[in-house]
Amino acid sequence: MSDENPVLFGLYVPPHPHPLLAPNENKGWGELRDAYDECRKRIEESDADIILVYSTTWPSIVGHQIQVQPEPEWVHVDDDFHFLGSMPYKFRMDAEFGNAYADTASARGLHSRTVAYHGFPIDTGSVVALSLLNPDNRLPACIVSSNMYSNRAETIVLGKAARDALIEQGKKAVVVVVATLSNRMFTAHIEPSEDRIHSPKDEEWNRKILEFFADGRLEDISQLSRDIHGQIRVQKVVAYKPAWWMAAVMGQHNHYDGEVLAYAALQGNGGAVIQLTPAKGSVGDKEFDEDDVEFYRGDRSVLESGAESVPVVEDVPKPTISTRKAPDPVGAYPHARVEGNLLYLSGVGPRQAGTDAIPGGPIEDEEGNALDYDIKKQTEACIRNVKTILEASGSSLEDVIDVTAFLIDMKRDFKGYNSVYSKHFEPIQATRTTLAIQALPTPIAVELKVIARAP
Repeated sequence: MSDENPVLFGLYVPPHPHPLLAPNENKGWGELRDAYDECRKRIEESDADIILVYSTTWPSIVGHQIQVQPEPEWVHVDDDFHFLGSMPYKFRMDAEFGNAYADTASARGLHSRTVAYHGFPIDTGSVVALSLLNPDNRLPACIVSSNMYSNRAETIVLGKAARDALIEQGKKAVVVVVATLSNRMFTAHIEPSEDRIHSPKDEEWNRKILEFFADGRLEDISQLSRDIHGQIRVQKVVAYKPAWWMAAVMGQHNHYDGEVLAYAALQGNGGAVIQLTPAKGSVGDKEFDEDDVEFYRGDRSVLESGAESVPVVEDVPKPTISTRKAPDPVGAYPHARVEGNLLYLSGVGPRQAGTDAIPGGPIEDEEGNALDYDIKKQTEACIRNVKTILEASGSSLEDVIDVTAFLIDMKRDFKGYNSVYSKHFEPIQATRTTLAIQALPTPIAVELKVIARAP
């Protein structure tokens, strides 16, 4: 089993109760219900041992929660769509697997805990998905929460921990991600026949994501977050975060057989039923190339310091970021560090990763003799390294809010440096300070110190 993929296929399904409770009131809702029914048949025909659910409508704040109550039973009513009716449920959970998942998550540095008491409410998305995909409880399930503040690194590690537990227990899974595409909901009542995607921008991004899914490009979807983050509202729950987890569980590549079974509006949101099946052969090419993450190394500082009623975990290191795709630090410091909502980069020069070569040439030779150099090429390389570190941190150049630049020869180099800088940063409008200094630790002429918004 260790040499086999433990995931038979993955499903991406919407959390809204409409396909479960009102499939006949709108054509699109009915098409989503039909797609759910088709996926149910495919699960029944598979040799899966477990249904593993990641639900964006089970939000957690501190760490990650895993449902291990053997038979959770209740009657659920959705907060937003209570008028559609009640959803009674009784599910069968794989408590053994859930406990193993919590252990593998902890082993990878995550804060995780299990939930096992009568009356703990199952979220809408999980109720809808399991009621439609596994109505007779033929397979046991496991549900994991979606932490509202987890970044790309943390979410990827959470997915890898799920894969660890599957391999450890020798189980084959169908992975189910419960999430919307766009998530902009009409706040006033609309008639079912008038339901539509809320805005043209949402529709544009939904179609783009669906195209990637149809092509089996799961890892590219997870990497698209930099663009989606800036253009779709309600950023905590749109497609990219579930895709991070899904890719980490199933395999971080693009070689899947993708099928979009249905796509429709759900109260203005974008809902789709999608299947991804690992394909045989080589993995597909990635359009992007961010660092892989194996171990989570800190919290996200999301709680206000004045919140005395919230227990504080002592001695937890702040999250730091280092990447092999940027030049190695010349001292005892990481490439970047997250504090609250901000990402702080250590000073970044133009050296190339792996070789330490300096584009544009060094400012002096090994004996200290001055050499001619190209400040434009050095500045371009600096910005390229900054971009690499930001993207490895889950951020982007567009998220930069402040830059401090250091030049060893202001009179000689400012004009060339400024022309290259303007090309990249004029649209961004980050604040900037440029300082003249006597020297830098390596034979370079320019270095950038950057503060950006954290993901």
